[in-house]
Amino acid sequence: MEVILRKRQGDSPYSFVFKDNGKVLIKSETYKSKSSALKGIESVKKNCQIDSRYEIKKAKNGKFYFNIKAANGQIVGTSTFFNTEEEMKAAIEKIKKEAPSAPIREES
Repeated sequence: MEVILRKRQGDSPYSFVFKDNGKVLIKSETYKSKSSALKGIESVKKNCQIDSRYEIKKAKNGKFYFNIKAANGQIVGTSTFFNTEEEMKAAIEKIKKEAPSAPIREES
């Protein structure tokens, strides 16, 4: 697993994704500064270890996804869609195990 810190053009150019074997598992909102994006990454790494910080959802299309929330209730990461609840739960376990030590790579 790795974290990709992205920089694009615009008012809020920074965002990040947690990827596993090329597949995005978690994506962020956009941030105005690199330091804010890095704080968001650290928040995901910290909060992904706490079961109560996961908000499990089912989309209108029937697919599953989850949000990871900080202690203040703010969403710090949102997963991609999963076809089954089992796939989603497996991704959560992988994130719990590997995200805290995932290296960060910058991409622009």
